[in-house]
Amino acid sequence: MNDKLMVLPSSKFERIRLVRIPYDLDKNEAYRFATGIIAQAEECTENCRWEDISEALESRGFEPVDAIIGPALD
Repeated sequence: MNDKLMVLPSSKFERIRLVRIPYDLDKNEAYRFATGIIAQAEECTENCRWEDISEALESRGFEPVDAIIGPALD
């Protein structure tokens, strides 16, 4: 089985994250779920940090993946 991954982009390099999508979600569902989870975490937590968002995503089956930013392909 192939892992499905989602990049959580940011205008700041150090804030870009990568998560593994739960196997039972297709890419559109995963996008909608992640959008809602992140929005809810940001609304409910003053000074929301990555750890807060990560915990909320993990509780719904998304798994953070360690990654590094590689060289540009331009």
